[in-house]
Amino acid sequence: MIRFPGTVLDEATAAFMRANSVRGACLFRQNMTDAAQLKRLTSSLADAMGPGALIALDQEGGAVVRSTWVPAPPSAMALGAADDTDLAYRTGAAVARAVKALGFNWNFAPVLDLNNNPHNPVIAERSFGADPQRATELAMAWMAGSESEGVACCVKHFPGHGDTHVDSHRALPTVDKPLAELEQFEFAPFRMASAVAPAMMTAHIVYPALDPEHPATMSRRILGELLREQWQYKGVIITDGMDMHAIAGRYGVGHAAVLALVAGADMVMALGTPVTQEETIDAIARAIESGELPMADVERKLERLASLTATYACAQCDYGADEDDRAVMAEGWKRALTARGNPQRPPAGGKVRLVMRQDAVSDGVSEAGVTAGVLAAVLARRFDVDTVTYADAESFDWSALPDDGRFVILASTSRVRYGPNARARFRPDLHLALWNPYQALDFDAPALITYGFAGPALDAVDAWLGGELEATGHVPVPGFDDA
Repeated sequence: MIRFPGTVLDEATAAFMRANSVRGACLFRQNMTDAAQLKRLTSSLADAMGPGALIALDQEGGAVVRSTWVPAPPSAMALGAADDTDLAYRTGAAVARAVKALGFNWNFAPVLDLNNNPHNPVIAERSFGADPQRATELAMAWMAGSESEGVACCVKHFPGHGDTHVDSHRALPTVDKPLAELEQFEFAPFRMASAVAPAMMTAHIVYPALDPEHPATMSRRILGELLREQWQYKGVIITDGMDMHAIAGRYGVGHAAVLALVAGADMVMALGTPVTQEETIDAIARAIESGELPMADVERKLERLASLTATYACAQCDYGADEDDRAVMAEGWKRALTARGNPQRPPAGGKVRLVMRQDAVSDGVSEAGVTAGVLAAVLARRFDVDTVTYADAESFDWSALPDDGRFVILASTSRVRYGPNARARFRPDLHLALWNPYQALDFDAPALITYGFAGPALDAVDAWLGGELEATGHVPVPGFDDA
């Protein structure tokens, strides 16, 4: 599976795909402008790859979405906060209807990582929660909804990325726990899902209790013995992006690709440049020729991929459910809304001061957060708004805010947790945690937690501010006992 820049399939990339029997493409925000353009692109990809094409994206919900104009799904933790498997099913189905109409047949979701680490830099609200049983039930309901609409899911990141302090896009994390603890916690959702999930994505993480030498992506002990032999998993195993620093920076993409396939993966996600994609293909070809990667194993991998595409073929179609699906998504965002510390509403028509960071940023995985102008406009529906922005929370002087009686609202619009200066000095009347719910723990202040910053999440905040909606969600991870 490859990626490529641009919003059209250029002739060189199409020729490369045909010449090398590339059968998968993963599209990102940079490949998309609108529905008409995206349909043309996925149609071109299907033509180039043939009937076995796998056209994928990350449309998890929350901040991790690629097609941003379709109905905005609640994040996994938002659905965990709502705690309703029927809602999760309807959300998964709604996501699938939108992406299938655009020409996709594979969605790299849902996330099965259990987030019990409040300092995890990359998962947080992407997780359904911390309870293995309930998080898996919600995730499997979401997946069943997707599959009911003909879009394959890919659970991730096997065998668990929830308890890490490091983002594997940037370095190689380690989860150093006893095997019994891993089996009861991290591994549990994947084992439960292994009977039904059509595909699993590997984690670039070392689990010393199983294999102290290799990350899961390249571990025969984890992919071959645990997943294939012990759990009898029959579906497709695909690696996470092999361009990520945890892999490319340590092993080299070609060598790593061969190790992953020998370990038990069926498909390598070669998301780098044309040069690294060529390197990957050459390394795999040499491994087959030398017998390091036996042809019998290759045939079994191809059979699993063929089975996936036979069940979930690319089939563009008209999308007539936009209005109904937006209602499903809005319901999810409203029911997720969570209060912590008895937050109070500003007086109707009163004066508020909005304090938030200047820039809207992405963490490299997610889409960029909401801007100050957008949030100020939402608040201006009901209040007189004075907006104060800062470039860096640690150097921002909270005491310099005017003492003029305005109700002060701090909005958190990035994934990164606050530093010691901000935690010690920020004293808002209301904290809107609009992305990472763990940021609500950074301040001794009443908070409203949304688990995401999409338009319908802001509409839910607006409805709460107007007294038209109560915050009935419950944070599905430890540490929020008074939420």
